[in-house]
Amino acid sequence: MQLRLISWFLITLNFMEYIGSQHASRVRRQGRMHPNVSQGCQGGCATCSDYNGCLSCKPRLFFVLERIGMKQIGVCLSSCPSGYYGTRYPDINKCTKCKADCETCFTRNFCTKCKSGFYLYSGKCLENCPEGLETNNHTMECTSIVHCEASEWSPWSPCTKKGKTCGFKRGNEVRVREIVQQPSARGNPCPTTSESRKCIVQRKRCQKEGKGKKNREEKRRKPNEESKETRQENKDLECQ
Repeated sequence: MQLRLISWFLITLNFMEYIGSQHASRVRRQGRMHPNVSQGCQGGCATCSDYNGCLSCKPRLFFVLERIGMKQIGVCLSSCPSGYYGTRYPDINKCTKCKADCETCFTRNFCTKCKSGFYLYSGKCLENCPEGLETNNHTMECTSIVHCEASEWSPWSPCTKKGKTCGFKRGNEVRVREIVQQPSARGNPCPTTSESRKCIVQRKRCQKEGKGKKNREEKRRKPNEESKETRQENKDLECQ
């Protein structure tokens, strides 16, 4: 009976020593990780240490780890830097790094801008765009393919030959249309915007400018001459 009591006493003593050693070890680790923990910090820190920088942030600020050489320093920022996204929790607001191919992101699984060599599509960064889409090297996004669009044809022009509409029997007439939508890189190219075809008209002589002017002058003189003859006839009748 005494031997059993002694055994229980030794077991209890060893267990207490083990708990004490674990607590001391945890205290030592905390001391190494956060030496000189202070409540009077600068730069938005709620708590900080000389070795690790900020340990916690003031309300509404985001906590992020910045690497300086081989060491990471905690800082508190009003917004997350490029390449990180912010998440708010009841106890802390954290900045988390985006995926390796994301330059900026809304969440870890939703990118808003990709790094060089990748194209953005539905929040993901892809090396090649899906079927039916094309790469836009200006915005670095996958966009829909746009085909060329043209307006309706205009009516055919009058039949002409060397810029004239008379003095010939066979000539040409043309019609045109406009491009209303330019194609994208992989879109269908634009069609021709003008067409020409042969045409036949009833031949008529072109009126010469000099001859036409002479005819117009003769027409103006003729009424005057007729009026003079009429006045002379009236005068002769009066004399009779």
